[in-house]
Amino acid sequence: MKYIVVTGGVMSGLGKGITTASIGRLLVDMGYKVIPIKIDPYINIDAGTMNPLQHGEVFVLKDGTEVDLDLGHYERFMDVELTGDHNITTGKIYRSVIEKERKGYYLGQTVQIIPHVTDEIKNWIRRVARESDAEICLIEVGGTVGDIESMPFLEAIRQMHNEEREEDFLFIHVTLIPLDSGGEQKTKPTQHSVKELRSLGLHPDVIVGRCSEELKESTKKKISLFCDVPPEAVISAKDADDIYEVPVIFKKEGLDKYIIKKMKLEKRESNREWEKIVEKLKSLKEEVTIAVVGKYMDVRDAYISIREALKHAGIANNCKVKTLWIDSEELEKVDEIYIECDGILVPGGFGHRGAEGKIKAIQYARENDIPFLGICFGFQLSVIEFARNIVGLKEANSSELAETEHPVIDLLPEQKDIDKLGGTMRLGEIEVSIKKNTIAYNLYKKERVYERHRHRYEVNPDYVSLFEEHGLVFSGYSDNGRRMEILELPDKRFFFATQFHPEFKSHPRFPSPPFIGLIKSALEYKEEAG
Repeated sequence: MKYIVVTGGVMSGLGKGITTASIGRLLVDMGYKVIPIKIDPYINIDAGTMNPLQHGEVFVLKDGTEVDLDLGHYERFMDVELTGDHNITTGKIYRSVIEKERKGYYLGQTVQIIPHVTDEIKNWIRRVARESDAEICLIEVGGTVGDIESMPFLEAIRQMHNEEREEDFLFIHVTLIPLDSGGEQKTKPTQHSVKELRSLGLHPDVIVGRCSEELKESTKKKISLFCDVPPEAVISAKDADDIYEVPVIFKKEGLDKYIIKKMKLEKRESNREWEKIVEKLKSLKEEVTIAVVGKYMDVRDAYISIREALKHAGIANNCKVKTLWIDSEELEKVDEIYIECDGILVPGGFGHRGAEGKIKAIQYARENDIPFLGICFGFQLSVIEFARNIVGLKEANSSELAETEHPVIDLLPEQKDIDKLGGTMRLGEIEVSIKKNTIAYNLYKKERVYERHRHRYEVNPDYVSLFEEHGLVFSGYSDNGRRMEILELPDKRFFFATQFHPEFKSHPRFPSPPFIGLIKSALEYKEEAG
């Protein structure tokens, strides 16, 4: 097994996840089987209870594990499907160690960080790498070097490095190369970060310098001299126009060749699949505007999978997708709304804040026949809007949002006695049956699909027949028809919503069908509008 470890210094948010995903893509394009592992040093068991405004999107894996958004990048870049085992948190490690201690596993020993916690980390990494049947295991260590939370993980990796052959381990350190007021690239933050890394017994083999412009040769030489790495191992990672360009930038910098040489891997010719995607993305001329109406507007990473799925669908439809971000709370303040766009998307979310603004946007899309896609909470609010304005149930609402005589959206029966929030929703990949002769079937071309879920509330079955009498079509369902999964309005250009999250399975090479449908309809709408 070969291990590539990606660490970060100077500051958080430098793009370690994109760096890790891009390295994985380069290796995948050469035919290597690569499996990524993300280490998140926070004490939470998973990301499920974290506020998107603080932490960004919660990404859901096929087994229902709620994880950091970087695992979404891994899946999209590397065309892999991951499980909860590919995300290690301090909470998971300590829970496992404590459970073993309670069972007497340690035979009376005093349980300590070293060796018990570090052994647990090493065993976890090796087990996942082995069970994945991979040739190369990519490990991203979250946070920055020097964080107190990261210490046990970095110590475990130091031990692993000593236990493996030298050519089987490669350390890549991502740092910031800022510009001073005169525009000079400054290497001192990188020098201090590498010094901190060395103090922990780790030495970088490659330094990826994040910068606003390409690193100068003089800057590379200076980093090489002070940080004790060869000049060709100093990689320039300037700001890219699009994250999918990063593997191409790394290839141009020769990172793939250096990894092959340093780790004594077999030289393999790279296919150009990813480069072709990037070339197509850069050549797109046509453009549509999609308004995303949500409530986490201050942190765009809260909707990162939505943004990427729109981009993927744009590639499939040979057009760029411009995203117009609209705060649903602002829509609540106005009597009439007007949104200049070619399509409207209402994404998932929780709670009453901004919900009525989203309902206004859904009504606006329906009444003006603007292409519309609702996802999860957007699906539920579409049902509420239909119940109020078409069926005539003026007090219709979700029992999550208010007490109402018409709870058209209600708590899942199995959720009613749950008192813990973490990992207790309807989560992960679930089979969805699709009715023939519907928009959903035309998009998926299948009667059964598997999509990822993250919700507690669903359409109240007591109202389904009433909605259908008024023209709403539930074209997808699960659990033998007990749960509604897809709705559509056949008399509209494109009015479509899903209880599941199709964005979580969208890849550049395999765009999500509902998103393809939205963008295709938005293009037609724009052409007809002139």
